[in-house]
Amino acid sequence: MGRTVKCKSLAARRTNDNLKHMNGRKARIGTFLSIGSPAVTELAAEAGFDWVLIDLEHGCESEAALPNQLRALRGSNILAIVRVSAPHADLIGRVLDWGADGIMVPHVDTPEQAEHCVNSAWYPPKGHRGVSRTVRAYGYGLRLPAGELPRPVILAQIETLQGVNNAKEIAAVGGIDALFIGPADLSYDLKARNAGETYDECVSAVSAAAAAHKKGTGILVRHADDKEKLKSLGFEWLAMDSDLSLVREGFRRNLAEGRSWAS
Repeated sequence: MGRTVKCKSLAARRTNDNLKHMNGRKARIGTFLSIGSPAVTELAAEAGFDWVLIDLEHGCESEAALPNQLRALRGSNILAIVRVSAPHADLIGRVLDWGADGIMVPHVDTPEQAEHCVNSAWYPPKGHRGVSRTVRAYGYGLRLPAGELPRPVILAQIETLQGVNNAKEIAAVGGIDALFIGPADLSYDLKARNAGETYDECVSAVSAAAAAHKKGTGILVRHADDKEKLKSLGFEWLAMDSDLSLVREGFRRNLAEGRSWAS
């Protein structure tokens, strides 16, 4: 019979090793994975990204497909962050039990919501996440945590004017690692509210709020020419587009080139 070994869990070892792997870098380069394919997830790891965001909010696959995407990253130095569809405590707990290194939570507008996210992701006494020794993160009971239980990475998405206005208080919440701007939602919210603040002003405000509390900042980058502006603001969690967008644009370019040959 096999015996239970007490050692660092998969989640703790991956998170610690992968964060060490990224230490010293001014930017952590990742990408969003929306297609839901383990092959694409594995390819992102092979390509050398520092982290990936597996998307359960707008992605094409269901929650049930997540474990196989996480398995595709096994043995790599890539950090697996999962964007949950909503800050439900049971969903956050399941995602982390399956072996995600951390979570991204959309539409965090208040410090109370940020506290809820932390409480859902952390074990007692800091939070109220349930403990199970038989989940994938602990080798289904074969790699029980030695000592302190693992601490997940938590990225809070700022996607509304309310979130921008509360960014300092959200950044002050212990357990929040970074404020991550959702460009599409934030732009839409400002337009829908006829806000006096511009998008660029909001980006700067979120960056300053995070820096004031020594927290990171991140954003989804759709245009490479935004690089210098984001670097000057200190952004470090940079998601370079998404798998779906990259495939779409690749198809369009190849089709256009093929059509030009046929004309």
